[in-house]
Amino acid sequence: MKPVKVGICGLGTVGSGTFNVLKRNAEEIARRAGRGIEVAQIAQRRPNPQCDTGSTPITAEVLAVADNPEIDVVVELIGGYTLARELVLRAIANGKHVVTANKALIAVHGNEIFAKAREQGVIVAFEASVAGGIPVIKALREGLAANRINWVAGIINGTGNFILSEMREKDRTFPDVLAEAQALGYAEADPTFDVEGIDAAHKLTILASIAFGIPLQFDKAYTEGITRLTTADVGYAEALGYRIKHLGVARSTDQGIELRVHPTLIPADRLIANVNGVMNAVMVNGDAVGSTLFYGAGAGQEPTASAVVADLVDVVRAMTSDPENRVPHLAFQPDALSDHPVLSIEACESAYYLRIQAKDHPGVLAQVASILSARGINIESIMQKEAEEHDGLVPMILLTHRVTERHMVEAITALEALDDVVGDVVRIRVEHLN
Repeated sequence: MKPVKVGICGLGTVGSGTFNVLKRNAEEIARRAGRGIEVAQIAQRRPNPQCDTGSTPITAEVLAVADNPEIDVVVELIGGYTLARELVLRAIANGKHVVTANKALIAVHGNEIFAKAREQGVIVAFEASVAGGIPVIKALREGLAANRINWVAGIINGTGNFILSEMREKDRTFPDVLAEAQALGYAEADPTFDVEGIDAAHKLTILASIAFGIPLQFDKAYTEGITRLTTADVGYAEALGYRIKHLGVARSTDQGIELRVHPTLIPADRLIANVNGVMNAVMVNGDAVGSTLFYGAGAGQEPTASAVVADLVDVVRAMTSDPENRVPHLAFQPDALSDHPVLSIEACESAYYLRIQAKDHPGVLAQVASILSARGINIESIMQKEAEEHDGLVPMILLTHRVTERHMVEAITALEALDDVVGDVVRIRVEHLN
C-alpha cells in the first residue's frame, strides 16, 4: 500500500521534533498505522539546525502545502490564530485531513473548523493541543466514553507550575522565578499567556467541551493569573496542609458548567498537588471510573511530537473509514451537543483561603466572623500570626467551607470596609478534589 504523504507547516521546536520522530521511528510507525507515513513537503520560514530534512521539498509559502495535490495530511505547527486558521480551512476545503498542536486555534475557532471538516468528510486531530505528550484528549473521547464526567481539574501550563514550585521549595519571589523561567526558555519574553492563565484556559476549554459535550466557548472561561501570589501565601498554605497550584477546573453542575483557571489551594496529600516543575497533570472524575490522573510532560520537542505523530497514525488508520462512523471531534455527535450554559464566575462555588491584615485590636476576629456568618459562610479553620514588626499588623488566615463567589465577593467588600482591616483581603480558591 502506498504511503500517506504529509506536509509539515512550521519547523520550529515541535515541527522539527515531529519530523525527527517520523524519520527515526518510521518502521515502528508504519507497523502501527498499516502503511508508511512520508513527509512529502515542509513549509518553513528559516532553516532549523536541529533538523536534517535531507531531500524533502521545502517551501516558504505555508498555503502552498494546503494546495499541494500530493499531500494527504497537513500538519499545522505554526501557531497563532490568523494564518493558522487560513491554512487549516484551506486544507479542509481541498479535502485534506489536518493534525494540529494549536490549542488557541482550536479553542477559539474549533467550532467553525470542525463544521467545515464534517462537510468535507475529513479529520481534524488535535491531541497535542492539550498537555503535550499526555494522551488526555484520547482518554476523554474514547477511554472514558462510558462515563458521565463530573469534573476535570488540571495543571496544564508548565511555566506557571515551575514558578509556583520554585516559590514553595526555595522561598523565592514571583519576579525572581519568572526571570529564571525566561532565561531557561520556559517562559516567553512576554509571559502573559502563561502567567495570566490564558494558555491554560485555551486547553481547559477544549477539555470541557469533550468532557461535557458542549460547544467550545473560550470567551466564557474565567482566567486569573499568579502574578500577585506572594511567598507568604505559599508558606501559609503549606502550614495549613495545602499547596498552591495554577489550576484549571471544569465542573458540571445542575445550573451549568464551571469553566475557570486560577490559583488554587489543593490538599498536600493529593497526587496532583505533588506535580512539580514544568510537568503537567490532569484529573478526570467520572461516575463509573471515579477519579483518574494523567501525568507527564506537558510541552517540549519530542513529548509534543509524540502526540502529533500519534494523531497522524490515528488519521491514517481512519482515512478509509466511513466519516459518519468516526469518533466525533468533540467526543459527542454534533447534533447531540448540549446547550447546558457556562456559568459566570459569580455563580461558581468553591471553598476559600482568606488572608486579612488587621490592626492589633480586640474584637476584630469577632467582626470578621460576624460578616462571614451573615452571608452564610462557615469558617473551617483560622490561623492567627503574631503582629508583624514593620507595621504592627496581624495576619489572619481563614479557610472557609464552600460558598458561591457572589457571596464571597460581598463578604470581602464588607471586610475591607472595616476600620481595623488594612489593605485588600487576599482571596485564593480551595479545591479538595475528592
